[in-house]
Amino acid sequence: MTAPRAATAPHFREQAALADPRALRPRPEDAARIAALTPAELAVTVENPAEPLAVRLAAGGLLALVGDPRTEGALPVTRAVPGGTVRIGLEPGHLDAVTDAWARVGVEREWIEKETPAHTVELADYWIGAYPVTNAEYRAFLAATDRLSFRDRLDRHDRPTTWYLGAYPYDRANHPVAGVRPEDADAYVSWLSERTGHPWRLPGEAEWEYAAGGPLGLEFPWGDAFDPAAANTREAGVHTTTPVGAFPAGRSPFGVFDLGGNVEEFVADTYRPYRGGRFVADDLAVAPLPDGTAREYRVARGGSFSRFGDLARTRRRHGAFPSPLYPVGFRLATGTRPPHQPKEQ
Repeated sequence: MTAPRAATAPHFREQAALADPRALRPRPEDAARIAALTPAELAVTVENPAEPLAVRLAAGGLLALVGDPRTEGALPVTRAVPGGTVRIGLEPGHLDAVTDAWARVGVEREWIEKETPAHTVELADYWIGAYPVTNAEYRAFLAATDRLSFRDRLDRHDRPTTWYLGAYPYDRANHPVAGVRPEDADAYVSWLSERTGHPWRLPGEAEWEYAAGGPLGLEFPWGDAFDPAAANTREAGVHTTTPVGAFPAGRSPFGVFDLGGNVEEFVADTYRPYRGGRFVADDLAVAPLPDGTAREYRVARGGSFSRFGDLARTRRRHGAFPSPLYPVGFRLATGTRPPHQPKEQ
């Protein structure tokens, strides 16, 4: 990344416009109504697309303080995704159109080229987290691995970089954790699998994309047109993380929340070109290794509050660039029916 481009391209601008508190503050009558709700009712309110954004955020803020029943169970809430032959990726003939559509925010052609060519993959049935892993869930992991010998069998786990001075953000307990490394996400998965006796993992790239785009291969989890009200990206004007599920209009065809916006999410795969595509050595692989090979990085998906809507596209392949602009978290998946999963789903 060169200094001139960083100074001119919107994609590399670290500071967003100031959020307007008037747009994010509920009316007094709505605040009084929310204050009288039970945690279960607050959880419904957060995910109610008929409620204004300010009401959903306020309800989520209260849940962070009193306990969010959606994310504090013994096992993560999941959504079932039936397997089969599915198509992922972008047709090369659409490459220029996508690039041109997002040129206004500085998107470059080679970034989108990583999505090509479209191809089919075989997926077995799987279950994916309805929400990304939250700060509260990640805190439980850190607390447990501080106490148990499990920590000694893993790499050291630093606090998320988004936790100011390492302090647990209790007022954002139900926001997605962000600012973790791929190996931290892997360690969380190993810990949760051992604790629950269930084989959790990160979703593969194809699984993540199919869970987001559904059988129709939607451009965004909610449809084929970008909607700034459907995802917590820069266009939404919030400019920080939000309670999980607070953008219900962006729910995917399989009922999965926050696959577009809020925070980017690591998947299980290291970046490789799709078969028939070329390796793209963009800003995420800026310097080769001493032996001349390309630098590897874990793929991240889904966009975030700090990025523009192009990264919320279901096909977009990205990664964690060393900058505050890339707060990356993760969500869980499993190929084995979770114990709490109803058979009809």
